[in-house]
Amino acid sequence: MTATTGQQTGRTTEPDRPRARRARGGSSWTSFALRRLGGLVGVVVVAVVVTFVIVPLIPGDPAVSAAGPDATVDQIARVRAELGLDRPMLERFLDYVGGLLQGDLGHSFSLNAPVSEVVLRRLPFTAGLAFLALLVVLAVAVPLGMAVGALTRGGRRRRLDSAFGYTTAFVAAIPPYVMATLLVLLFAVTLQVLPPAYTRSQPGLSMLLPALALSIPSICLIARVVRRETAVVLEQDYLRTARGWRLGTLRTAARYALPNLLTSTLTLSGIILVGMLGGAISVETVFGWPGLGLGVVNAVATKDYPLVQGIVLVLAVLSALMTMLVDVLLGIVDPRVRGGQHG
Repeated sequence: MTATTGQQTGRTTEPDRPRARRARGGSSWTSFALRRLGGLVGVVVVAVVVTFVIVPLIPGDPAVSAAGPDATVDQIARVRAELGLDRPMLERFLDYVGGLLQGDLGHSFSLNAPVSEVVLRRLPFTAGLAFLALLVVLAVAVPLGMAVGALTRGGRRRRLDSAFGYTTAFVAAIPPYVMATLLVLLFAVTLQVLPPAYTRSQPGLSMLLPALALSIPSICLIARVVRRETAVVLEQDYLRTARGWRLGTLRTAARYALPNLLTSTLTLSGIILVGMLGGAISVETVFGWPGLGLGVVNAVATKDYPLVQGIVLVLAVLSALMTMLVDVLLGIVDPRVRGGQHG
């Protein structure tokens, strides 16, 4: 009777195991999504507060810039009242948040246009530049790091390993604006093969140098990480077995090592992409690229605080969204990231 009951219990509980795993998987995705969504909301709230607080930090009086250099004291006072600068800080903050909830980023007095229109006009330039640079980074850094890791595994080719390490460390330390200046001197001034700044007649060619300025230091940084991870993975037992099948070192690395490198590569790529948005400010200034970076520099120069607030807030939200996207990709590739279980 007991055995029969045990068998019946086994028959009834065994089919429930896949269902239980699916339930745990769904629960892990739910908790993972809630955590990431909560983090996104927290970042947005902090960004809203910071973008509002930075207004008093801008040197000079925004009302004077908005009124013009020849404005009288009465005109400046009238402009200050129109901009709401004479009201209490809390009241201005509540109006700012209320406008954001309605999709209103304010009005740019230097361009005499809604900030949202200015941002939408400049956003494609910055987004296109950052994603092109990221594609270049992944297309070059991952194969380069894997090739050097495979060629130098087990202490082989020490000269190649040392040269790769020193070179990538040096280049990765070069700031984006310095890299941009060097590229202009080489390709625009010396070789004269690429335009030194943005031109409407050649937008594709104009994008190459800014993308290289953003991507070259990142290529060196990610290639170093991929090389180290490749060297570690190639010493695992299952890859030693794969090499015993005489598939070739590079083929073995590409077929069996690459999937194990995705987690660290995606994590670092997300950080790099967010950093590219910050580096785009200096790079766009060097090349006159009409993106958000150049826009915020011009806005600070003209003390156009609504435009500064709008661009900085959009950049912060974009960074948070890209970080969350990378986290979702990591959750798909590696269930441990979202708190689930393998198998």
